[in-house]
Amino acid sequence: MTLSDMLNIGLMQGFAGLSLFAVLLLMGLGLAIIFGQMGVINMAHGEFMTIGAYSIYLAARVTEGLAPGFMPYYFPIAIGLAFVFAFITGWIVEWVLIRHLYKRPLDTLLATWGVSLGLQQIFRTFIGPKEVSPTLPEWLMGSWTPHEGLDIPINGLFVLALTALVTGGVLVALHKSRWGLRVRATVANRTMANATGIDTKKTDRLTFAIGCGIAGVAGAAFTTIGSTGPTSGSLYIVDAFLVVTFGGAASLFGTVVSAFGIAQTQSVSEFFMTGSMAKVLTLSLIVFILMLRPQGLFAVKVRR
Repeated sequence: MTLSDMLNIGLMQGFAGLSLFAVLLLMGLGLAIIFGQMGVINMAHGEFMTIGAYSIYLAARVTEGLAPGFMPYYFPIAIGLAFVFAFITGWIVEWVLIRHLYKRPLDTLLATWGVSLGLQQIFRTFIGPKEVSPTLPEWLMGSWTPHEGLDIPINGLFVLALTALVTGGVLVALHKSRWGLRVRATVANRTMANATGIDTKKTDRLTFAIGCGIAGVAGAAFTTIGSTGPTSGSLYIVDAFLVVTFGGAASLFGTVVSAFGIAQTQSVSEFFMTGSMAKVLTLSLIVFILMLRPQGLFAVKVRR
């Protein structure tokens, strides 16, 4: 094997890590917003990702059956639908359940775990227990070859672009919109925010729904790199919590750095060892760093 071949393999392995980074970041963004502001441990976050993935699958099925000529164009619209469906479901869950459990983090953990199991059973009943994959547009297939021996999947490039767009949108919304102003005020001092006339309960509900909607977009991105089943989201929930904890709760910049570090460490490690051992190595490094810095990489000081 020549040096050029080794370099190409390393670059492709690193790009595989970027694809994992994109999914983890989208999952972590929603969790960071929800946990950072509301202190809610949302164990059903993976199922909101699954809602987004199934939205793409159902949109593909409907388009194939009713308007096959629209197949090259359905995917961006389906991503918007994935966000909307996950957003609406999150809004309902917060209104029915979560709003009664604020300041009781262990209760939110158990309650959202129950929601997770319930949603998984709904997926099995109405969609089926087997994993499914949507028919992707032709422009998402194939690879880009910048030079001989180096093939970069186009779907991976699309996922990275989508992640950059969503992350930029969240940062702009948090710092330039009225919703973002209310969120930052609530995180800084909930009591003072209430005193100044901010409806923190309404802000919490909207924030929870937006966080779930972002998880839906993560599910949409996931369909380009893997198949979807009733428990697909639960496979990513632990990694998503690691991203938020390692980066520092309520720190979006920490979430970005943490997702990149975890994804690249795991991807590069898998080149030299089995997937299970790579997972163990990544988790061991995270635990070691958290022992030295329990507040995470970028802690944000908040007052409740």
